[in-house]
Amino acid sequence: MLVPSIFGENLVDNFFNDVDRDWFTAPAFGNQVQGIMKTDVRENENSYELDVELPGYDKSDLNLELNDGYLTISAKKDNTKEEKDNSGKVIRRERYQGAAQRSFFVGDDITEEDVKAKFNNGVLMLTIPKKDKEQEVPEKKTIAIE
Repeated sequence: MLVPSIFGENLVDNFFNDVDRDWFTAPAFGNQVQGIMKTDVRENENSYELDVELPGYDKSDLNLELNDGYLTISAKKDNTKEEKDNSGKVIRRERYQGAAQRSFFVGDDITEEDVKAKFNNGVLMLTIPKKDKEQEVPEKKTIAIE
């Protein structure tokens, strides 16, 4: 069928899924953000690599900022334009529209030039180098024994 069922396959499971979504998912600009920006993080010898899923977004919808050691990824999508044609009006819209944002602490010593970003097929790939902080060797303090 082209029109989804009102109650779905299992009314009880759907009810609890809706309750979980409404109570435990934070809204962003009035829309639910469930499933947006799922991220894989890998650690290599010299860097961290993040793969952030952003299906349906274009490169122009994304913004990356680095402030106080936090890398913030924000994405905004607006599908509110109504295009009228001979095919009919939209009676149900299930594709996500709105804004989502996620932050990662990357350290105070990382600069914008250090972070490499690439966007391909709905996946934002980030490479963040590891910066070695000079390890201070603690001065040995001994206690005299009488």
